[in-house]
Amino acid sequence: MNNLSTKAQSKSRKDMLLPDTSRAFGCPQRYIQGPGEFRHVFDYGREYGQRFLFLIDGGIYEMVLSMLSAIEDKAGCSYETVSFSGESCMEAVAELAALVGTYRCDVLVGVGGGKVLDTAKLVADEVDKPRIIAPTAASSDAPAADWAAIYTPQGVHLGGRRTRRSTELVLVDSEIIAKAPARLFSAGIGDALATWFEALACERSSSPNCVTRGYRSTRAAMAVSRECYDILMQDGVAALKAVKAKTVTEAVENVIEANTLLSGIGFINGGLAAGHGIHSGLSEAPGGEKSLHGEKVAFALIAQMVIENAPLTQIEELMRFMHAVDLPVTMEQLGIACTAENLDLIVEHTVYQNPLIHHEPVAVSPELVRNAIVFANSLGHEFLDSLK
Repeated sequence: MNNLSTKAQSKSRKDMLLPDTSRAFGCPQRYIQGPGEFRHVFDYGREYGQRFLFLIDGGIYEMVLSMLSAIEDKAGCSYETVSFSGESCMEAVAELAALVGTYRCDVLVGVGGGKVLDTAKLVADEVDKPRIIAPTAASSDAPAADWAAIYTPQGVHLGGRRTRRSTELVLVDSEIIAKAPARLFSAGIGDALATWFEALACERSSSPNCVTRGYRSTRAAMAVSRECYDILMQDGVAALKAVKAKTVTEAVENVIEANTLLSGIGFINGGLAAGHGIHSGLSEAPGGEKSLHGEKVAFALIAQMVIENAPLTQIEELMRFMHAVDLPVTMEQLGIACTAENLDLIVEHTVYQNPLIHHEPVAVSPELVRNAIVFANSLGHEFLDSLK
């Protein structure tokens, strides 16, 4: 069984190696961030068209309607709005694409969290219209990524899809971000924290990034990914404290940029590895639905460090930072019991149903992944015990 597993993994790893040394970089056409910037959505957007369809997260629909109504100068533009609380699924995309035709809109604007933004990207692709992405929380790197997660209508994750076009404008209003729940901001830090380490793993293993067919990362991508990490370590704790106070400071602006822009173009151009690979396995385990994407990525990053045999001092430094910004360091904090049954499920999905774990610069086996998760969890508990 182990020999068969090893052969299967060797084959999959070989299949994923870069075919040549070509490098590529992709990014949004424009990124604007600052307090009150959403008030300029029509002024900025009229460059792309005059009839807007706003796809708005259902939980903040009334708030966004009020904000749109309060914009006095709409730059000669008209707009329609749709409340969206469903899944980022192709069935919803088809329905919304029909609405674009009905309303004769020429600009699509996604406003809200990850699933709304990903749906807006997919609809814009379907109807071949410009898109503006306006996140209302810095909870993930979805806004700046030309990539969309796809689910079934029931919420089962099917995978990701590269979008055919780059986002014309990512519009980030830092005042709105600072008023969102602080837990979302923490989760965004967790997602962004893995960017540098996963890019480094892909570079060392000659694994492809996420630009079209997959290329070697550029030096620009590595610099962006490293800057993302440096900002988090310097400003992450102060920024979270400011967000808890519902205030916008320079630290908040820096971390919003790291969570949203740098992490987004960092993962697209640098690539993904065990942090997001193990995250996918954790998402399949009972209880995994209780935690956010970035929270699972944060714990998975500890496991990635174990896989790569990182110094314990480096792992402990990461855990200290994660704890300081309210991120989990154990499976139990994610709501997942570290049982044999759950580990079987997590490892099976991570190793055999998701390619990202095989972007690591080491030979990957089910035993390696299982042991890394168990040891990462043990280190997390040891760290928490040391705080008592």
